[in-house]
Amino acid sequence: MNSKDIKQIEARGSSLKAVEGQIATFKKGFPWMKIVGPATPRRGILVLSEKETEAAVAYADSAPTEGRCKFVPASGAASRMFKDMFSALSALESGASLPESAPASKLISQIDRFAFYSEEVFGKPGEKGAEEILSLLLRSEGLGYGSKPKGVIPFHRYASGEVRTAIAEHLVEAATYMRNSDGTCNLVITISSEHRALFDEALEKVVPEYEKRFGVKYNITFTCQDSSTDTIAVDTRNRPFRTLDGDLLFRPAGHGALIHNLNAVEEELVSIKNIDNVAHEKLLHVTAKYKKVLIGTALMLRDRIFDYLRRFDSTTAGSPEGIALCNEVESYLDRTLCIQIPLERSEKERFEALRSRLNRPIRVCGMVRNEGEPGGGPFIIAGRDGATSLQILESVQINKEDPGSVEALSRATHFNPVDLVCCLHDYKGRKFNLLDHVDPETGFISSKSYEGKELRALELPGLWNGAMSDWNTLFVEVPLETFNPVKTVIDLLRPAHQG
Repeated sequence: MNSKDIKQIEARGSSLKAVEGQIATFKKGFPWMKIVGPATPRRGILVLSEKETEAAVAYADSAPTEGRCKFVPASGAASRMFKDMFSALSALESGASLPESAPASKLISQIDRFAFYSEEVFGKPGEKGAEEILSLLLRSEGLGYGSKPKGVIPFHRYASGEVRTAIAEHLVEAATYMRNSDGTCNLVITISSEHRALFDEALEKVVPEYEKRFGVKYNITFTCQDSSTDTIAVDTRNRPFRTLDGDLLFRPAGHGALIHNLNAVEEELVSIKNIDNVAHEKLLHVTAKYKKVLIGTALMLRDRIFDYLRRFDSTTAGSPEGIALCNEVESYLDRTLCIQIPLERSEKERFEALRSRLNRPIRVCGMVRNEGEPGGGPFIIAGRDGATSLQILESVQINKEDPGSVEALSRATHFNPVDLVCCLHDYKGRKFNLLDHVDPETGFISSKSYEGKELRALELPGLWNGAMSDWNTLFVEVPLETFNPVKTVIDLLRPAHQG
């Protein structure tokens, strides 16, 4: 590293020591997760009866909280959503023709079924050619969706003529299940700074109308991923990757960097769901019901844990009451959260270990039956200290060369749709410092390219993976109807996104 490199590093808010640590991580890699088994309805995933579901919904509506907030990761551009369309446009411009089976052919033949369609832009169906339609969709002289954030893309059209973007649907959801007792709806939306004006414009069109329609007051905060959390890229020999002008290349370190943004949230109860996981309002009753199930379950878990912690405060280690409490908590943690703590310790050590295990942030994660959708999955893992816990693992964190891990993966029944409810305050009403509960050993390394050259990128422990590794976690089964992501533009033709 030379003086120019150090200046570049420090200008980003990082340090030479941090970058050298990242390069060392590339060289040594991350340890594989030690999988005890998949989390399933037999152990690890709570499957509620209808009576239990109704009780959770009622608890969500009645239990007090120190504020509620909806946290929406929305910083990604829609470029991946339109990847197939870019490829098709490039092929057409080079003189090739589109196969009938191509995603672009499907979009063009059904263009009027998309919420972003209008005769003013695209003409009547069949009036314009494929190349012109794709150019109008992607390029700046048309709608320019190829470079806009996914949150401002129109997703749904209603019989009334209303057209809603992804972020508008999140506002509607917030009014349904994240309303505070004073009628406010708090949202924290993570965006890229260059997209702020587009989000402002999208919200200006709907916020006043929705506040009137739903009888709420929206408090919306935008937050950007700090460039100081970006990580250095390396080449295939783990040397710092340099651009054509000789500068070091830094890349956003995945959604795990957002733990810093989440840590700034003041409210106690936080709902997290990705920007593209929204559905047409015809499914809102299902979405809201099961979000309230997660909220109610989280608050029940919170109150049970808080009760235990207060009992710990009123007894002493080694006393008959202390031993009985430890026995009860040990059984509860094993039965409810799949936490087993190594027992080779004195009564005082056991008392402190169990108390410490309880006094952590809480997350309740919805899990859906695995029907082939991509995504991470729920597992029971053993940590470096030998204690077991529930964790969400991405496929790259699973050692495919280990027969036990492969066998556990084959028995998995559910996957993670990124539908979480978190409790961020302790039993005395103080905010947890979430950065104290990240496992830095749970990131991963991915292969990317830049300017035609291959590189290796470092992903920080994911927001709902290693960044929440040290939390108290509970998995709850939710219906597949609550998971309706729009990963490609063609997904908007699915029934969940059509009126």
